Amino acid sequence: MARKKGSSKASAKAEEVKGAAKEKAGRAVGNERLTAEGRAERAKGDLRQAGKKAKDAFGK
Repeated sequence: MARKKGSSKASAKAEEVKGAAKEKAGRAVGNERLTAEGRAERAKGDLRQAGKKAKDAFGK
């Protein structure tokens, strides 16, 4: 069965880290839009990661 692009736990974690970096950069330069984008990206990664963990816990 083929997996969707970016559907692994690792890519979810990478998205979370990327979002956190964006958020920090936005705060450092005072760019609210960049901060908000980073916050949203980090939250999306968190949710995807939680979903993958739940899926693993309850057996695919």
